[in-house]
Amino acid sequence: MNTHPCHAAIQRPLTVGILGGGVAGATVALRLADLGINTLLIEASNGLLNGPPICHLHAGGNLYREISDIQCLTLLRQSIDSVRAYPHSINRRPTVIAIPTSDAGDANALLPRLKQVAKEYQRLVAMDPANKVLGEPDDYYRCYTREQFVALAERPLPKKAQSHDDWLIPLAHNLNPDTLKFPLILVQEYGWSLFRMAATATLALQDSPHCQLLLNTRATDLVQLPDGWLINTENHAGTGSNQQHKVDFLVNACGFRTGLVDDMAGYRRQRLVEYKAAYVAHWQTEGIWPEVIFHGERGTPKGMAQLTPYPNGVFQLHGMTDSITLFKNGLVASNALSAQPQLPKSYQTQIDQGWQSEDVTARTQGAIDHMARILPAFASATVGGKPLFGAQQIPGSDPSLRAADVSFEGAHYARVEIVKASSALTAADRIVAKLADLGWLKWDCLEQSVEGLVMSNELQNPRLSPQLAITSQHSATQVEALAIKLAHERGYPSALALNMN
Repeated sequence: MNTHPCHAAIQRPLTVGILGGGVAGATVALRLADLGINTLLIEASNGLLNGPPICHLHAGGNLYREISDIQCLTLLRQSIDSVRAYPHSINRRPTVIAIPTSDAGDANALLPRLKQVAKEYQRLVAMDPANKVLGEPDDYYRCYTREQFVALAERPLPKKAQSHDDWLIPLAHNLNPDTLKFPLILVQEYGWSLFRMAATATLALQDSPHCQLLLNTRATDLVQLPDGWLINTENHAGTGSNQQHKVDFLVNACGFRTGLVDDMAGYRRQRLVEYKAAYVAHWQTEGIWPEVIFHGERGTPKGMAQLTPYPNGVFQLHGMTDSITLFKNGLVASNALSAQPQLPKSYQTQIDQGWQSEDVTARTQGAIDHMARILPAFASATVGGKPLFGAQQIPGSDPSLRAADVSFEGAHYARVEIVKASSALTAADRIVAKLADLGWLKWDCLEQSVEGLVMSNELQNPRLSPQLAITSQHSATQVEALAIKLAHERGYPSALALNMN
């Protein structure tokens, strides 16, 4: 990560149209508007970042045993950039990775990867001190033996966590060491607030003179031109008005509906779509909790259990079983007739119309029971709100893919295909590089980036700074205030929007 990033100067007037205002589309819009590029952002809902649940960065991919080291290092770099792009969206608390005795895994098997990720983080901070956003590199992770964990159970609960040990004390008070394999691993895997991200993007794009934001608007037809696209749209916020927009370049950032736009544009693309949900619980407990990942075999009754803390006793739950976070027949593929995978009708209805109360109660209680298998005290938790739910696309045919960003068709069309939110800025920068290749932008660099080689050894264009002036103009207080408003409007507890730092 270069300490002298480049700037892309506009060579000719141009307008980029973006379909979809989720984390992908909003991040692309932020990057382009920050560069002074005229941007048209079209979103079908009434707000930005209405998508699948986001609760942590995935810095280094430590939560996934099944993905490659290359993906982990890519996620680390992307997460660092994302923190710098969304400066008020991070909840700075660590994550504890634990392996139950019921799981076949070995905690020591995680250590070579952690050492590799920590070494890369150290290198990135040495190259640019602004990259030190995940705590001190020397403290990136720490292992705890059984003896150390048992000793922590004798210590009182701290009112404020001031050390690694302090974060482990609530677990030591509540977990039976006989149910765990050691070491336990504490890693600086931070939380990420979906609502503060949404607030950051909303404030920045509403105030930008370079972004036209059309909410409650859907593209109904696309017409390819020699020099761009015509986008026909319909506003469905009561006016029902139709409009036509001419853009020089089109970005398809429609999330799990990306295939619908591919079909409209006449392109074919193989992809998967997976429907998922996370659950909101309320638990009266003491202590300042870290996030906790209890590893388990995905798709089995003992699948991974994830406990994500928020203020005021609110917790977000994942359980990687078909009755909790995963859904039976919830992973579907595209076919030769359409680039859009078709979810079962019941799941599509939930996405479009929301959940029935009995489904909310049943699946949230299932998530609580799943966590209580390992953390018995959690059995007293109650339903804390409606689930965070949605579908995510996975390009290609590998459901374990986690690091993905963007692909192109012809000269004037890009599709953003992120699996994890931290990949969004990488996708945006690759689109900027495409615009430069077309001669519409010109690189102005103080120094060529040494990180021109991506993981595939393909030469990239010079690097842009991940820090955006457009997202730095509003204070943490302003972002949090709007985030709380958005949480209320969307029917979620305000705790999910609060700054935990």
